[in-house]
Amino acid sequence: MSLKFCRLWLQNWKNFLEVEVDIGDRLFLVGPNASGKSNFLDAFRFLRDLALPGGGFREAIDRRWGVSAIRCLSARRNSDVEIRASLQDTGGDRWEYQLAFNQDKQRPPAVKKERVEHNGEVVLDRPNDEDKRDSERLTQTYLEQVNVNQPFRDIAFFFASIRYLHIVPQLVREPDRSVGRTNDPFGGDFLEQIAKTQERTRNARLGRIRKALSGAVPQLVEIKMERDAKGTPHLHGKYEHWRPQGAWQEENQFSDGTLRLIGLLWAILEKGGPLLLEEPELSLHPGIVRVLPQMLARAQRQTGRQIFLSTHSQDLFTDEGIGLDEVLLLRPSAEGTEVKLAAEFPEIKALLGGGSNLAEAILPKTGPTEPEQLFLALDP
Repeated sequence: MSLKFCRLWLQNWKNFLEVEVDIGDRLFLVGPNASGKSNFLDAFRFLRDLALPGGGFREAIDRRWGVSAIRCLSARRNSDVEIRASLQDTGGDRWEYQLAFNQDKQRPPAVKKERVEHNGEVVLDRPNDEDKRDSERLTQTYLEQVNVNQPFRDIAFFFASIRYLHIVPQLVREPDRSVGRTNDPFGGDFLEQIAKTQERTRNARLGRIRKALSGAVPQLVEIKMERDAKGTPHLHGKYEHWRPQGAWQEENQFSDGTLRLIGLLWAILEKGGPLLLEEPELSLHPGIVRVLPQMLARAQRQTGRQIFLSTHSQDLFTDEGIGLDEVLLLRPSAEGTEVKLAAEFPEIKALLGGGSNLAEAILPKTGPTEPEQLFLALDP
């Protein structure tokens, strides 16, 4: 069974007092700095952390420094944090997973509600009688427990398959980057992940990446993975120049843009659950950024995975293939950040009808109101 997100509802989650949005195969999140783009993506990461082996409810809370750090500052009388995710499989079946939690004084975080529905039929509804007899049971979700999640285990597998990626080139270059790190979204163990991939798959994927990079890095004619005498994995790239045989370089000599492109291409070529990307345009030439949406769309046709990304890039939105129902606008307010699809704004549709491109219609709504205020820091 292959699942996809089709709707997400958040209450008291970080920047968001209450948000409900439809979700398709792609989402482009745009908004001012500190509007909550990363925190919106973190709701998906939270669901993943619940289901990961070695993770679970308490670990997911602790990674975010406790319930008080997760709860929206605009929360009122109802202070429960709640996430509700609607899913659909390839056969058309609908699933819904709902989790509400809170924390009382010095007690551990507790599940206030956990509910699973399948085609409208309730599969799980907590707290149940056993929870009421033993409140310690509410320090764990059923989702993370294999002895009780069998009726909806596919949801747990799906959440665990979510991947977040925001490659930091400096981490990739660290010689001891993989020590103590697993599935590091910032690239600490990225080369170890490549090295552990089955050799035939790894070589085929690196070959496709090299071919894809031919336009952006034309001198790069070969990429391979090797381990050094200590067992540390290294990427080697062969660059053409005046010498007939060219020259080999390790990843510590690759540019930031090359490393980020390799990480991005590797991730989108993987099959799996939703892929979360944070500002993929960083360190990339505008000409490359402009074709990113097409590249992601082509990868989706091959892998079927959903891709959700945050961006500030005007160049990215020059792609005419991006639909208004794929763009989420985040706008801060006194009652938390509001989130709406671009399709809900008549003025955006009017601008597009008048000949403006998507960047010209959308980005003015998400920019800072008075960026000139930054000059005040330079005044004596």
